[in-house]
Amino acid sequence: MKILFAAPENAWGGFLGLIKTELPQHEFEASGRFGFESLKGYDVLIPTMSVVSKELLAKGNRLQLIQQCGAGLEGVDLQAAKDMNIRVANVPSDISGNADSVAELGIYLMLGLSRNFRKMAQSLVNRQTGTPSGRALSGKTVGLVGLGGIGRALARKLKVFDVHLMGIKRHDPQKAKTELGLEWAGTPEDMKELLSKSDYVILCLPLTPENRLMVGRQTFQAMKRDAFLINLSRGGLVDRDALEEALASKKIGGAGLDVFWEEPPDPNDPIFNYNVLATPHIAGATDVSIGGIVKAVAENIRRLERGQEPLYLKT
Repeated sequence: MKILFAAPENAWGGFLGLIKTELPQHEFEASGRFGFESLKGYDVLIPTMSVVSKELLAKGNRLQLIQQCGAGLEGVDLQAAKDMNIRVANVPSDISGNADSVAELGIYLMLGLSRNFRKMAQSLVNRQTGTPSGRALSGKTVGLVGLGGIGRALARKLKVFDVHLMGIKRHDPQKAKTELGLEWAGTPEDMKELLSKSDYVILCLPLTPENRLMVGRQTFQAMKRDAFLINLSRGGLVDRDALEEALASKKIGGAGLDVFWEEPPDPNDPIFNYNVLATPHIAGATDVSIGGIVKAVAENIRRLERGQEPLYLKT
């Protein structure tokens, strides 16, 4: 089979090289960017961060499977794929090790902001020791917006830091509260309460048309003035201009970002002049996570080859 990896060849921690090793009998091709011109001649598409529109799908004369190398499918026109009888599958974050890796990076962002990473760097430049003083996580309140695989992994890992945990879940939040040992849980309609009480607001939910730009000026007005926003999900959840305004006016204490309004982001974007700790969309890029994703993607391609139904189908 011929498989298109819609990304630069070395993207995602060498994923392409690893999947080639796992499936040497198949032909792989990298598009060289997050996008592609045509699907003609390909049996499988690994879309990564590429937009997969109805028009592009129509060019796929033999496409059988869109297999994401992760969980996010917001760029794929799922209805068009279903109408064209093209199967779409992902790799859920909680079966690959991805959720744990993303949660670990979320804690890194929390710690970096809490211990004032900017002033630490300046103290080293100025040959100063013993400064700055930082905030301990113990006793602080963490609001998890989304209690899927990543939110659950964060809840488990953060308990050892002796924090108070709150969570937002669209369906049956009280069940999640009991399962995860949260102190409070609510639905999206209860978001204002979470925002007003949290020292850290962590976004760990998928991007959908309904929640695009859900974090805007009203969100920042409701947050504590020294609270931190951490986005581990997708840049489209946050209104970039509203975030810059909130940082500039000190309506919030700072932000930790692994995802952005455009990717890759402009390194000269003025938003980075404020208290922003940023990482280049690498939350899931660890040895454990990538290894788990490679195994899951390879298994689905083998299943397709054998005429079996792929796992984790969305259409």
